[in-house]
Amino acid sequence: MNKQEVIICQNLNEDLSAAINRCPHDKLFVLTDEHTRSLCLPIIAGLDCMKDAIEICIGAEDINKTLETLASVWKALGDKGATRHSLMINLGGGMVTDLGGFAASTFKRGISYINIPTTLLAMVDASVGGKTGINFNGLKNEIGVFSPASSVLIDSEFLKSLDLHNLLSGYAEMLKHGIISTTTHWAELLNFDWNHIDYSMLQALVAQSVQIKENIVEQDPFEKGIRKALNLGHTVGHAFESLALETHHPVLHGYAVAWGMVCELYFSHLKVGFPKDKLRQTIQFIKDHYGVMNFDCKQYDRLYEFMTHDKKNNAGIINFTLMGEIGDIRINQSATKEEIFEMLDFYRESMGC
Repeated sequence: MNKQEVIICQNLNEDLSAAINRCPHDKLFVLTDEHTRSLCLPIIAGLDCMKDAIEICIGAEDINKTLETLASVWKALGDKGATRHSLMINLGGGMVTDLGGFAASTFKRGISYINIPTTLLAMVDASVGGKTGINFNGLKNEIGVFSPASSVLIDSEFLKSLDLHNLLSGYAEMLKHGIISTTTHWAELLNFDWNHIDYSMLQALVAQSVQIKENIVEQDPFEKGIRKALNLGHTVGHAFESLALETHHPVLHGYAVAWGMVCELYFSHLKVGFPKDKLRQTIQFIKDHYGVMNFDCKQYDRLYEFMTHDKKNNAGIINFTLMGEIGDIRINQSATKEEIFEMLDFYRESMGC
């Protein structure tokens, strides 16, 4: 898998022009959703490098991360004259970069694409690392391919259009990156002042977070080993997310991951000795900033069923990434159904369900 170039923007016009010039093309397309078309497209639409861009717009939110939406993007590319030498820019959050990357990677067996993530979650997670895909059959990211963007441009200017809810969703992935890296970075993330947001400081933290993910992806592009570190919080988190969708109370991905980390760090404490003080501090941060997802013991079996469909499983065994300490990553850890139910019990007790 080719290495993508991640650019922490100092001058969006110059950086985007350079990224486009690195991809010789006959036609340029820009994919947005209904939100980013109004909030974010105006930031780049007037740039010289975008004057000939052909717009494609899709519905917003994860509910549109579907096969039908994917087909509509393929159709729009075909109807608007795209060839295998065309270039697409995905301007949006994780739904747009995931679906747009998959559309580009499969249209005429693959055209080049550039990601410009506009949410914090997309900057530190979805747009970096080459994973693309859609939801299918009620499951998150069930269909997709590994196919990196040619470039990923990260500019904190886009973050100013986000509400606190969406900023915190992305921050959960940053917290995960802190837990799998160093105690210093983890502590720095816990101490960020959300009451007075310093966007330049946030961009610096984003740059560190992206570097952590890039280093791991470079070592293991197809998730055969250490890249599984990035799954911390996601086995339980994706189950929470799927249950929330099924019960018509959808939650943001980062919130589900934060709640998933409560469960998986507790299991880390039990199984591989993750320190109790760091467990307590992390849970307190999550409780203070993310609130709680309410569910009862009657839904444990359904949550377990969702976990059995997780892509990280092997031969039917549910796999977890656990932590022995901050930065001490333990991949391919299994849990019994009883242990998973114990995690869910701990979550409800510690979060006050």
